[in-house]
Amino acid sequence: MNLQELTNRSLAGDIDELNLVSLEGGIYVLEARMGQRFIPIQDAKGHVLGVRSLEHARQLLTALPPIPFQLVHAAVQDEMCGSPGGSAQNDEGVAMPLH
Repeated sequence: MNLQELTNRSLAGDIDELNLVSLEGGIYVLEARMGQRFIPIQDAKGHVLGVRSLEHARQLLTALPPIPFQLVHAAVQDEMCGSPGGSAQNDEGVAMPLH
C-alpha cells in the first residue's frame, strides 16, 4: 500500500490504526492495520517507505483523517533504560499512543 492508497482507504474508514515502528538503528517504518492485517506503507518504487522521525511521519500523513497513531518500539530493551534483556521479551513491542 502506498501513501495515496493509504489516504483513500483512511478516508473510506478502512484503516483501523497506523503504527510508526521504531527498528534498531534509528530506522522507522509505517504500517497500517486493517482488521487483523498489518500492511507496510511503500514508496513509489514498491519498497518499504523509510521514515526519518516522528515529525517526518506526521508531515507524510497530513492528508489523513484522525485515526489512532502509535509509536511501536520493536526491540523493547533497546528503548528502555535499565531494562534487562532476556527471555521475557515481548515479541509485539511496546505501543505508545501519539495523540
